Amino acid sequence: MRRHAVLWSVVLLAAAMLVPFVLVAVNAVKTPADYAANGPLSLPREVSLDGIIAFWDRVDFGEKLLNSVVISGSVAVLAVVVSVCNAYALGIGRVRGRLWILVVFLIANTLPQEALAYPLYFLANEIGLYDTRTAVVIVFTVIQASFGTYLLTSTLTGFPRELLEAARLDGATRWQVLLRIVVPVSRPTLGVLFVFFFIWTWNEFFLPLVLLISNENQTVPVALGVLQGQRMMDATTTSASALLGVVPAIAFFLIFQRAMTRGITAGAGK
Repeated sequence: MRRHAVLWSVVLLAAAMLVPFVLVAVNAVKTPADYAANGPLSLPREVSLDGIIAFWDRVDFGEKLLNSVVISGSVAVLAVVVSVCNAYALGIGRVRGRLWILVVFLIANTLPQEALAYPLYFLANEIGLYDTRTAVVIVFTVIQASFGTYLLTSTLTGFPRELLEAARLDGATRWQVLLRIVVPVSRPTLGVLFVFFFIWTWNEFFLPLVLLISNENQTVPVALGVLQGQRMMDATTTSASALLGVVPAIAFFLIFQRAMTRGITAGAGK
């Protein structure tokens, strides 16, 4: 009986998550006349890709997609690397004042982005990186790495000391211990962080809106927000924009879901 209750709970939860996506997908392939006549809950009389094509051409979606992939991918890789190096020093190296350093990282991760907007704009403008993808990559690498450092430090604090001592007795340097022992053992957790960092950065809107003002540098969420703010789209084109905006992130998640599963399972096992 309990299993059936759990199963029905999972089914209802999955339905609650999928219904909005299905509605967006259905309305994205309708014609404006079909949407106006039958409403958003009806099935399309005929499949039309005009809304998707119109939105793609209007915002040059391929360019915005490339910007988002480059920025999110770069941030995910760099933030994982920075997090591992920081956590290795704090969790295994036992740096003095480790607790206070972690508190600083935690506070940095909880600061509202509105409080960071003007300082980041000023600094980016002063060093000539304003309205560049590099500025956004640097900013979000620091933001994501603050969380990654906090999480990995707590994980590496309990790292088996026997492995570290055996490697040192064999003459391994600190970098060799990090690259050949710590990183392989922590790979499941790093995979989870990589996926999270990519998706979190992909969904960011406010700071990219502040730091990227040129049309050719904008990311997908910024392009969607700017175009919708100008009220230049009907309901079907709006649905098409939402569909195109979320599909790449879902595809990325599905591709790396095995890494997510391994990471969560490894964490539960520990």
